[in-house]
Amino acid sequence: MGAAVELDAGGRAVRLSNPDKVYFPAKGYTKRDVAEYFLAVGPGITRALNHRPTTLQRFVDGVEGDFFYQKRAPKNLPDWIPTARIAFPSGRPADELCPTELAAVIWAANLGTLTFHPWPVRAGDTDHPDELRIDLDPQPGTDYADAVAAAHELRSVLEDHGVRGWPKTSGGRGMHVFVPIEPAWTFTEVRRAAIAAGRELERRMPERVTTAWWKEERGERIFVDFNQTARDRTIASAYSVRPFPHAPVSAPLRWEEIDDAEPRDFDIRTMPGRYAELGDVHADMDQEAFRLDGLLELADRDEKERGLGDMPYPPEYPKMPGEPKRVQPSRARHDDGDDGGTA
Repeated sequence: MGAAVELDAGGRAVRLSNPDKVYFPAKGYTKRDVAEYFLAVGPGITRALNHRPTTLQRFVDGVEGDFFYQKRAPKNLPDWIPTARIAFPSGRPADELCPTELAAVIWAANLGTLTFHPWPVRAGDTDHPDELRIDLDPQPGTDYADAVAAAHELRSVLEDHGVRGWPKTSGGRGMHVFVPIEPAWTFTEVRRAAIAAGRELERRMPERVTTAWWKEERGERIFVDFNQTARDRTIASAYSVRPFPHAPVSAPLRWEEIDDAEPRDFDIRTMPGRYAELGDVHADMDQEAFRLDGLLELADRDEKERGLGDMPYPPEYPKMPGEPKRVQPSRARHDDGDDGGTA
């Protein structure tokens, strides 16, 4: 698979073993192709990961092989890559890799990392998110165009409540909208704000958007996955490579681009050219830090005036105060008080 090579990543030499190992058989793209892609978008992905505890999604045998999520920092982590201590919902702690330079990205790529999953927090305060992330997830019967329509209305919802979002493709059919916020709220409070935004979006587009946690209730609509804001739930970073045969990437976009964009057009071959021309179109995110007061006030009104309280957490989470029972509606008609079920 070829002799190891050294790549210059921001002035630091990083060893790349087996550079000719094929990761994307349909396209013939190799480990070196992936690493060189990350080098080409280096400042962008470094910004997206900077000082964030990050889970690595590793494909050591390429996209047609098995993969796993590495949450704890690898034992062979170089001393120049810092870590950050995080706490899982169970309360158990772990030290996660915390990239601060491009070389850390290339080092992880050498381990077969294609997709980086950063927490919405910084190393200095891992209990208070500094990003509100909203995942617009197309359900069967919907596609990217439906996600775009929802994203436009979501933009209005957010701006009506005092915040501004930055859109990107998921790398598949969906869209993500990230909002930089002050690290003044807990994960529970940020999730509450996401639920409020999703419910308002659902009220404005009831035939096209849903916040229904149970799949049987979603229909052919865009699902606002509010549980992606729960502790230890992460979303693929901007510029991450996604594990599909054509090697797409999660592409940051400007709002005026989302209608004409085609997610398949952004891959490890095309994105370097776009980046060379436009740079990181989300570079200004770090210059903002919005407050969630408006969305949290909306959440309070939903609860007091509409009787809309909390939503179910994922099944592996401990039971949360005020959370409704975790039972599918169809089972609830037959079972008395069963708290089981999965989303």
